[in-house]
Amino acid sequence: MFSFLKKKSPDTSASPEQRDNASGMESSVHAAVGEAISAAPEEETRLGLFARLRQSLSKTRSALTDSLSSLILGRKTIDQSLLDDIETQLLSADMGLEATDHIVKALTQKLDRKQLANPQALLDSLKAELTAMLRPCEVPLVISKSDKPYVILVVGVNGAGKTTTIGKLAKRLQGEGHKLVLAAGDTFRAAAVEQLKVWGERNHVPVIAQPTGSDSASVIFDAYQSACARGADVLIADTAGRLHTKDNLMQELEKIVRVLKKLDPNLPNETLLVMDSTTGQNSLIQARTFHKSVNVTGLALTKLDGTAKGGMVFAIAKELKLPIRFLGVGEKVDDLRPFEAEQFVQALFTDE
Repeated sequence: MFSFLKKKSPDTSASPEQRDNASGMESSVHAAVGEAISAAPEEETRLGLFARLRQSLSKTRSALTDSLSSLILGRKTIDQSLLDDIETQLLSADMGLEATDHIVKALTQKLDRKQLANPQALLDSLKAELTAMLRPCEVPLVISKSDKPYVILVVGVNGAGKTTTIGKLAKRLQGEGHKLVLAAGDTFRAAAVEQLKVWGERNHVPVIAQPTGSDSASVIFDAYQSACARGADVLIADTAGRLHTKDNLMQELEKIVRVLKKLDPNLPNETLLVMDSTTGQNSLIQARTFHKSVNVTGLALTKLDGTAKGGMVFAIAKELKLPIRFLGVGEKVDDLRPFEAEQFVQALFTDE
């Protein structure tokens, strides 16, 4: 059974220089993970949940909502010309054509019905429309107790932040009382395996790994067996970053899903697509491709604190309507937050 899962032998031919580089990589990974974990409580206490979110969205707020607020509140007359200017502003902030068109049409209808008496009414209506667009995506990740282990397959393109997101998610789920196992399925990048191992060591979570270059499906298969044997509640499986345009790599991801379904037709219980918010509208293309290949069930949007392209959240919500499970708003271990539509919009429009 599962004879197609071939394991590769460890590479014992590494030179002393390569081993030294590996040692250096291990030290830097340990330092980075340690800093993220140790700095989190102080940061959380100092800023608070909403303030931290507001701070992380400062670049998007400058590019989108500050300009919108100034544009709207600076006008004495609410007319079609103002709505045209709003449309331009939304498009320039990576909100996408479909989401922008929906918002502008809704505001135009209210203008025609004379429901927008003044600039403040228009601004309030805009906030309400934005919140309504996001609300269907406000679906938290719920770990089913009947599915044990509950398997979360984490996918995404190179550099999106999958491994870091797994570490943060593991810490969150562990804090909720779940017993976890991690699968180091990114077998092409040694640093990813080491990073997961560090997270596991720091938080006393088992990490199932094989040598670099091993078959990812084999690693995840072994991890599932181990999770069952350990009585784990959750298995989180990392995968190698892959460009959505590379058909052979997407087929490899499909193979992982097939292997899991041979173990249980309902697996994976969650396919979490980690998306880099700094890519703007390109993230929408990525999401379409991954969803087509492996049936994405949830999204984690990372690096919101480093981009002015947060408007892409609305584009994704409007077109894909996939649950947004988490927002990555910083480097600290507690900077992976459940998505809340009203709080997100409020943070975009709040200066202080």
